[in-house]
Amino acid sequence: MKKICVIGSFNIDIITTTDRLPTVGETVFSNTFDVFVGGGKGGNQAVALGKLGADVRMIGKLGDRFYGPSYLEVLKAHHIHCDSVEIEKDMFPGTAVVAVDKHGDNLLFVYSGANEKVDIPMIERHWEAIAACDIFLFQLEIPLETNLYAMKKLKALKKTLILDPAPTTYYHKDMLEYVDYVTPNETELAQLTGIAIEHPDDFQTASLFLVGKGASTVIAKAGKHGAYLCTAASFEHIKGYTVNVVDTTAAGDSFNAGFAYALAQGESTLASIKFANAVAALSTTVVGAQNGMPTLEQVRAFLTTQGV
Repeated sequence: MKKICVIGSFNIDIITTTDRLPTVGETVFSNTFDVFVGGGKGGNQAVALGKLGADVRMIGKLGDRFYGPSYLEVLKAHHIHCDSVEIEKDMFPGTAVVAVDKHGDNLLFVYSGANEKVDIPMIERHWEAIAACDIFLFQLEIPLETNLYAMKKLKALKKTLILDPAPTTYYHKDMLEYVDYVTPNETELAQLTGIAIEHPDDFQTASLFLVGKGASTVIAKAGKHGAYLCTAASFEHIKGYTVNVVDTTAAGDSFNAGFAYALAQGESTLASIKFANAVAALSTTVVGAQNGMPTLEQVRAFLTTQGV
């Protein structure tokens, strides 16, 4: 099995559930309130990989305040190599405040905290361990220059790079030159291209726009509808799965982890997307970014029930 490395963010998740999300200026009472030591797109993807049984390493920073050091125990519990995770003194870790309604839709606010300290010198300090990995997962919750620096160096080593372009605020067009796969969801795809995604055909139009800008392979995540695979030569829809959706917070992270895991097993791009769709679907059935992430056994059992 190939080694996977996640270079990215950690967040402590503060989650509240409510019947409906508020409009601007409105107060809505919550039904539940929880603090989860485990979140952030980087940490989520690493934990999802750990639950699947991947050989995974995490590169990132935590603050020493507000449960920051406790996150290390979460990583260790999921058998993630975390000797490349650093603790920043007198800082809060990244923190996310999430509101989830009865339909599973959410609003998400993120304070970057120690994630902003994941800098180029840190990449250099851990370069030997980083370069020993084969497949890399990137997101956009750490500084732009750090991502670009690491991507450029890893591309020179012919590593496999996967970019989850979220949040799109930190996206840079040069990233497409270095990554092998870019995996926007519907909203991110529209933001990156300026093309409204209103019909299935719009996924193809927008994905081809990114291909025209240098993307090798675009995998557009479409929630319950699955995903769309696009290259310069082909476009294909891979159907999703129907489940009882409770919380969609980490579905995209679970998808990327499932995709990377299957690639590490030597699966094709198409087969890896099918596996990723199952991982993402199962992740939405439990409240909490990491709580619902499935094990490999759960994914296999689910796929069996689906006739796969």
